[in-house]
Amino acid sequence: MSSEGSYYVPEQSKLPLAAATGMGVMGYGAASWVIDGGTSTIFLIGSLIMAVVMYRWWSLVIEENTQGIVSDQLKHSYVLGMYWFIFSELMFFVCFFGSLFYVRVLVGPWLDGEAAVGWFDDTATDAAIANATHLWPGYDATWPPLVTPDQVVTLAANPDATEFQFKGPEHAMSFPGWSFSQLLGWLPLWNTIVLLTSSGTVHIAHHALKEGNRKKFVTWLGLTVLLGVIFLFLQAEEYIHAYQELGLTLESGIYGTTFFLLTGFHGAHVTLGTIMLLIAFLRGAKGQFTHQDHFGFEMAAWYWHFVDVIWIGLFLIVYVLG
Repeated sequence: MSSEGSYYVPEQSKLPLAAATGMGVMGYGAASWVIDGGTSTIFLIGSLIMAVVMYRWWSLVIEENTQGIVSDQLKHSYVLGMYWFIFSELMFFVCFFGSLFYVRVLVGPWLDGEAAVGWFDDTATDAAIANATHLWPGYDATWPPLVTPDQVVTLAANPDATEFQFKGPEHAMSFPGWSFSQLLGWLPLWNTIVLLTSSGTVHIAHHALKEGNRKKFVTWLGLTVLLGVIFLFLQAEEYIHAYQELGLTLESGIYGTTFFLLTGFHGAHVTLGTIMLLIAFLRGAKGQFTHQDHFGFEMAAWYWHFVDVIWIGLFLIVYVLG
């Protein structure tokens, strides 16, 4: 038994090493799958390793808590650890948003010759400036770039060319306008509605647990898990629509790359958050949480709200303003 002033120190474990190995295999497998056009076997092996490690690790933490050997000091360290984890995830997405900003605001105009205009004096003609500064003649810097610089150069050298290394999409995933019929068929809007609704349902579940209403807690948390699954289903439908009907793929130049990296990594976080909430739901159904001791659920709820906030940024920057 632990007292208020004690600190439980778990035994040495190989789980952190196994987790690092699984993540490394996943990263290598994903890169090989996308870049080299290989299979998903290595990525799936890494995913299986991570699934086994997460199951074992979380089981140990849950067992420690149910045995009552987790002190208040250790619980406080859990809180700090979750704070830093969410902060690291925030910085992860800040890097991607920063890359998108760099490409849209700076690189596009540079390719169009804007950066070099200041090199010329007042005696230079417009034609001379255009010829000297336009790095990709014939390319107009717009966002999203439906025609990539690679296409422009290839067509300039061979007007009959039909194959391009990076082919722009036929259409963008941008805001379709205020037409009611178009909005009804715009999947990103439905994704936003579903995810924001799930943020409300998990909040209701949290308050129900604090009030000691377990039935209400389990019901609303189960609904949150269902909404997370619906979001992932809609995102899969969006990807199928993008690939098959819009011509938007990972090979669609920088637009396709940034789009799928941002939305894909967010989808991975939604998947993890849904798993965390599902575990909390199963534990709650077994009566393992109380109104005073429910950090396992609270941690998942914090993470879910974080995922919702990131999606709002994605929706505004990638879809509405894109």
